[in-house]
Amino acid sequence: MNVNSPISKSNALQARVLSGTFVLLSASGLATAINFAYNIAVARFLGPTAFGHATAVYTLLILISAVTLSFQIVSAKVVAQQTLLEGKSAVYRGFHRSAWACGIIVALLLVLFQKSIADYLNLPSASLVVLLAIGVAFYVPLGSRRGYIQGAYGFRLLATNLVLEGLVRLGGSLLLIMLGFDVPGVVAANAAAIAVAYLAAAPKLAPAVPHALHIPNAFREALQAIVFFAGQVLINNCDIVLVKHFFPSTEAGLYAAVALVGRVIFAFSSAVVNTMFPLVAGTRDEERKGHRVLLTSVLLVLGIGSSLALGLRLAPAGIWTAFFGSHFAIVGKYGLPYLLALYAATTVVYSLSVVVIAYEMSYKIANTGWVQLAVSGAVIAGIYRFHSSLQQVIWIQLVLMAVLLIVVAVPFVLNALTGGKHLQTTAPAHALRVIRRVSEDEVIAEFLKTDFSNSAFEGYREGLRELVLAPHLDDAGENAKRRALLFIRHFRLWKELPEGTEWFEVEVRAADLAQIRVFPRAQWRKLARGNFSIASVVERLRTFRCHDVAEEAFLSKIAALRDGFRQDADPGAVLLIGTNESEPFTVLDGNHRLVAAILTSPETLLRFRFLCGLSPRMTECCWYRTNVATLLRYGTNLLTHVAHDPETELARLL
Repeated sequence: MNVNSPISKSNALQARVLSGTFVLLSASGLATAINFAYNIAVARFLGPTAFGHATAVYTLLILISAVTLSFQIVSAKVVAQQTLLEGKSAVYRGFHRSAWACGIIVALLLVLFQKSIADYLNLPSASLVVLLAIGVAFYVPLGSRRGYIQGAYGFRLLATNLVLEGLVRLGGSLLLIMLGFDVPGVVAANAAAIAVAYLAAAPKLAPAVPHALHIPNAFREALQAIVFFAGQVLINNCDIVLVKHFFPSTEAGLYAAVALVGRVIFAFSSAVVNTMFPLVAGTRDEERKGHRVLLTSVLLVLGIGSSLALGLRLAPAGIWTAFFGSHFAIVGKYGLPYLLALYAATTVVYSLSVVVIAYEMSYKIANTGWVQLAVSGAVIAGIYRFHSSLQQVIWIQLVLMAVLLIVVAVPFVLNALTGGKHLQTTAPAHALRVIRRVSEDEVIAEFLKTDFSNSAFEGYREGLRELVLAPHLDDAGENAKRRALLFIRHFRLWKELPEGTEWFEVEVRAADLAQIRVFPRAQWRKLARGNFSIASVVERLRTFRCHDVAEEAFLSKIAALRDGFRQDADPGAVLLIGTNESEPFTVLDGNHRLVAAILTSPETLLRFRFLCGLSPRMTECCWYRTNVATLLRYGTNLLTHVAHDPETELARLL
């Protein structure tokens, strides 16, 4: 077998995932054992009430980890995408400076609102929040350091750092408890563990380069990371905070002990995700064919989590009271084995969702993080509404985690199974002939020419007619004005195209029409009846009879265009989009004109210019492929650009 073939590369990637996962799983197992020993020791020495206080403060730290992990995952992804050490080092330096600024800001906010936080969580002293703030200042930049290590595939160093943090937390907590510091001592030990882990994770960097490194999609990468981890930490920890708020301290301490099993299982699944993420981020599309790495990761998480859940259900209750102490005994049907197994099942279901979301995030801007964030809000609302018992709190989470898994996994699985085949009405026999590469400025100029008669531009026709009809493409100022002018009507349409789309002028003959589909919106949906092939649409149009005013206006527009073509009117340019020159294309602009030309005569096609935008990520665009994922992406883009005002931008340029 050719070692450079996609299958060989996929196998190699799968092997690296398994190897890296083994390293991180081993470390996670050791770190989890240390953490488990820490929780057992703290629980035995402090008792349920004080243990509940310590766990509540630690949960605050985990909630703040949304910021820490955002820096880690973005840093890991971008570092993995750099081929040179200089590039990796430059990325890290930028993220590290920003992480320190964020860490200090979050720490100051904790100090500022220490009393309000302590009152809400029923803590004995606000000074516990101040101690936590010291650790938080180091915690956020620790994320950028671990992100560099992860992105550089330093899985052994990352594993060692995780274990070191656990050892300092355990040893420091025991020492300070023995010295009589109780809960403040445990919180101080957690802060010290973070600081030590930060200092130990200092990477070896290449000398700084004088030029700035451009990070594509930097804002969107950061946004998706923050959204992803905000949802993740809320789902994993909001229940502990809410139980601490709603339930007596003793029951809250019991629930904190139950929740430990979720953290254990999630730590193991995180080892799989942390290995998979940077390795997939550094690959090309062909190496991900078949999604074998995703399948491997899902099976690992499912196998580990299911085994732990089953073991917890079968374990006798006496084991847990022996570990935690007699104060943690729960009498009756819903004892510790039941609650532990139920919580474990909930975490396994959620972990599977995280694997799917993280896999998509590793190679594109994924919108499933927004779904997770919405579900985290539903979890909070559900627990606020239903909290009559501890088992009810867990059942609410299990049901919502199952919903999340279905929502994020089913569209991905369907898309993987179909492989986009539903887009093709017939298999193309050949690629379109590329005439030349064109700039985006030229495409915008041609788009604006054909659309300038629209009423949206009425107030600009007199003053900007020459700018539109006689463009100077070498004038950057003119190009900026035309872009702003086009965006008055087509901002949302244009911003949906993948960043980095390349444009070409291509030749389209009558034989190529089988590869072209009309724009899947508005009147075209009713006319196409599910088959958007332009040849099929033209045949339907020949026998179409209108039934309302909108359909009559549609047919009148086609008829007017046909009359113009018979009088040798300039048809302008038609804009197509696709993944490459051999796959199906969608008409982005020029649907009416192209259909009218085909109805008039095949020779009319020769009078058009065809400009084609190509990107391997075009399947993420809802104009090219419409499904739940692309519509969610469209909705996210609308929210991202909601404040953009093209008319104000044009006024500034003019």
